[in-house]
Amino acid sequence: MPLYEYQCTSCSNHFELRQKFSDEPAKECPSCGGPVQKLISQSGFSLKGGGWYAEGYNARNAKKSDAPACPSGGGCAGCPSAAA
Repeated sequence: MPLYEYQCTSCSNHFELRQKFSDEPAKECPSCGGPVQKLISQSGFSLKGGGWYAEGYNARNAKKSDAPACPSGGGCAGCPSAAA
């Protein structure tokens, strides 16, 4: 379940609630009962590993293809052997 941040507009209390996506947003502060505002917060997102740039896009680290070169020099779309 996602964790949402709220801040009370009356007492400035900052708190977090773990809620389902289908739950209604909180409407009152647990401390004073005043109205609350839902905050936009940074998510816990991180990328791990080499990724597409290091493993496939970066020309310095690119591996040579084992596929034979096209004898006509064109693309595979017009090649008769590509349809086979």
